[in-house]
Amino acid sequence: MSVLRVAALQMRSTTEIARNAADFEKLVREAAGQGARYVQSPEMTGALVRDREALKDQITSAQKDIVVGKASELAAELGIHLHVGSTAIAREDGKVANRAFLFAPDGSLITTYDKVHMFDVDLDNGESWRESATYEPGRETVVAGIGAARLGLSVCYDLRFPQLFRAQALAGAQVLTLPAAFTRQTGEAHWHVLLRARAIENGAFLVAAAQGGKHEDGRETFGHSMIVDPWGAIVAEADHDEPAVVVADIDVLASAAARAKVPNLANARPFEVRTVAASGAAERRAS
Repeated sequence: MSVLRVAALQMRSTTEIARNAADFEKLVREAAGQGARYVQSPEMTGALVRDREALKDQITSAQKDIVVGKASELAAELGIHLHVGSTAIAREDGKVANRAFLFAPDGSLITTYDKVHMFDVDLDNGESWRESATYEPGRETVVAGIGAARLGLSVCYDLRFPQLFRAQALAGAQVLTLPAAFTRQTGEAHWHVLLRARAIENGAFLVAAAQGGKHEDGRETFGHSMIVDPWGAIVAEADHDEPAVVVADIDVLASAAARAKVPNLANARPFEVRTVAASGAAERRAS
């Protein structure tokens, strides 16, 4: 069966993991009640805590994390693929991972993914972020099978690195995922266009569950969770920043159809970059 009903959960995570776990469960049950067989939550489902020490005081290992445990239970009870977009996990080496978890319908863990690209930016109006001060970046991308679909896993700021999604598409992913906590400032500027671009250039569906609204730690996120088809059309969207469930039926065969129409994955060729000095007197080549 090539048609899959998918859901993106829009949350407004607080600084308290137990409260967020309860909100997560409510939204997962709502999505499953609407027939979703793959359900994705946003980045930092467990907690949004800007203060590094306060975050480290409450996080734990994946084996003890209550959101991770609840996700496994819900996946088994509801018979769904459940994707915790990410949550903060204490690593054995004392560092912190921004880690996604994908569970099978029997509650078993299929795979994890640690966010590769750290959001280290200085925006307008004094908004500044240094994720690398808290999190250890991942070193690999992941493509995982769920029935007839192959998912490419990523998190938030990864969206700005198209080479990651291209690698996933070349590895067979027909559905790209982008759980996020996009800031309002960057979301208003780039969220829609970047999501649609990643779907179009890879001929893939893209499911993006987002955080939305004003959070307890002072940040404000953009919301607008959405599902995009391989031709770049937004097939479902939460057109706001309130908690919500976004559901759509996707036919994974549409990915192959889009790639047949515009076979850019197959047509790509190696090339070099040649730079020429203003005088034309010197040049440098780079592969």
